[in-house]
Amino acid sequence: MPDSDPSRPDSAREIRQSIARHLAELHRLHLALAADSRSLKVLTTEGRAQAEIEIAAEMLEHYMAATATFLENMRGRFENRLGLLRRGDPVGPDAAPGQGPVGHGPFWYAFSRLCVALRQAERRAG
Repeated sequence: MPDSDPSRPDSAREIRQSIARHLAELHRLHLALAADSRSLKVLTTEGRAQAEIEIAAEMLEHYMAATATFLENMRGRFENRLGLLRRGDPVGPDAAPGQGPVGHGPFWYAFSRLCVALRQAERRAG
């Protein structure tokens, strides 16, 4: 993981790139798992449908459990930080009359987006 010193202007970009690489690898693993699952049909054509059923059920159960665990972990991690994150709202003398400070709108849009993602994670993990 790259150095995440917030005083470095490129730290957010580096962290985003690292996460993007991991998500790309996860996508490759999904494709490999899908390819392996397609090979299960040979079991049925060989007269061993029960073996295909058992392996398919195991694969889905394990995948859903791992996904639910990951989502619950991430949801808990970021929900615990919501108060601190909320206090990151930009403030300063740059506000135009009748408007919030510069960056106020984008900040609250991003915060709202995180809250929506957390609710979706909760539904999918539960």
